[in-house]
Amino acid sequence: MDMVHFITITGIDHYYGKTPFEIGRIARLSKEPENPHDPEAIRVELPVIGTIGYVANSTNTVYRGTASAGRIYDKMGDYAFARVFFVTHSSAIALVLSPDEVEEIDSGKKVIFTVNDEEEPPEADG
Repeated sequence: MDMVHFITITGIDHYYGKTPFEIGRIARLSKEPENPHDPEAIRVELPVIGTIGYVANSTNTVYRGTASAGRIYDKMGDYAFARVFFVTHSSAIALVLSPDEVEEIDSGKKVIFTVNDEEEPPEADG
């Protein structure tokens, strides 16, 4: 994705509530074109536990300053990732990350998503 997009993750009370959301956690965003309620639905999921919510796509659920599912749907491939920045009483706000920015680490039975921090080392003064 070329631009910075924050999203609202909603519907969390239908799954595990706030429990799986912690600041900095990375979740996978997966398009769900066969969703009977919304053809632009984007599911939010974590390894092992599965769906933890959806990217908000209604004026009633999208927080001001965040992008709706419809706005990012065509800008992402079949999936992307999001890093949680804020958690409210009934939703979360996260930053969308491209698959290139995230590494999936298989640590035994648990898959962990981490951000690729490939920073250039500082140049030595010489």
